[in-house]
Amino acid sequence: MTYTEASMNALRQEGDELADATVAELFARGEVGKFNTLMRYVSTVGAPLPDGLPDVAREYLEATSAPPAWVDWSEMEKARLFFIDNNVHISTALSFASMPACYVVPHVAKLLSATHGLKYPSKRLAETGQFTVYLMQPDAFEAGSRFIPAAQKVRLLHASIRHHLRRENRWDTGADGTPICQEDVIGGQMFFSLLVLDSLHRLGVHMSTEGAEAYYYAWRVVGAMLGVDQDAVPKTLDDAREFLDLYMIRHMGPSPEGTHLTRQLLDLYEEVVPGTFFDPVVGALIRHLIGDTCADWLEVPRTPWDTAVKAVPHLLGVLETIEDSSPLGAWALDRLGHLTTVLELSSLTRGRVMHYAIPEQLKKDYGYSSTVHRTRRWTPPAATVS
Repeated sequence: MTYTEASMNALRQEGDELADATVAELFARGEVGKFNTLMRYVSTVGAPLPDGLPDVAREYLEATSAPPAWVDWSEMEKARLFFIDNNVHISTALSFASMPACYVVPHVAKLLSATHGLKYPSKRLAETGQFTVYLMQPDAFEAGSRFIPAAQKVRLLHASIRHHLRRENRWDTGADGTPICQEDVIGGQMFFSLLVLDSLHRLGVHMSTEGAEAYYYAWRVVGAMLGVDQDAVPKTLDDAREFLDLYMIRHMGPSPEGTHLTRQLLDLYEEVVPGTFFDPVVGALIRHLIGDTCADWLEVPRTPWDTAVKAVPHLLGVLETIEDSSPLGAWALDRLGHLTTVLELSSLTRGRVMHYAIPEQLKKDYGYSSTVHRTRRWTPPAATVS
């Protein structure tokens, strides 16, 4: 697949017809609050839909209640095992590479600033982490699981932000395309898949080609559940590299919103980690994973830890040697990884389940201006643009 400026511009005009129509009717009938109340505790697959749910919402939930027919369940199982084997590294990449990458795209940073969640970065990070954990459960698409309802609600959340920005004339569609358009949703899919794999490679994590491809495949399934146009989405990691390179070249740059969101991210993790000695490590990790140019745009402070953090790949290499040579060591490291991920998510969620709801209004001060043996070690696709 070849991506061009023209094809990317076309994707900037496309939203999500099904979710957009659902949200528009809910707002037109004044039923958003009712929907949010009734759906708050409908969070598992197979749970009966509550009485009184608006018909348009019921139709949407029924239409989006199953994964795409093309899903290869053997690939999804490979992805789950890959996640289990690398859960700490993936959590690190999501927090310190994927989220800052979103912030370095100015119009995405402005969109993230559009909801009241701006003041609660832990909630946004917890939702992302929780969503990924739901996806990687062995029963993610079976009765009792939480992934499909979460995907259904996130899709409506995106549609509601499009609705608000259009209705309140806060977005220049002619100049900037549709808010949370197909290009941006696919770009987000790349941040949470290919960029995570890039980050693991940069950290020195030894990944198999099969594991990396399966992890990317799982996020293709996520994209389908979130309404991504399957004719446009990259099917392979090489295609994903081409898309992500062009997307970043088209859009990345500094912005006040990106800087503010990054500062909140740094403050959040400095608050979570006891003491102050290790506070600079977060910024050093971000700088190591996204590069100096992007880190400077986000005003990530430079510290002596910037050099020290480059030793992380060597440390991980030692841990991998222990894991590969000792069954007991492998078990201990897997348990430690699981506990670390659980504790991190618990800290961010304050022990609560995150609920996804349609925002009934945007931030009042928001404004937009255009101004497991490791075989066939995976190597990232080469850059497609200089």
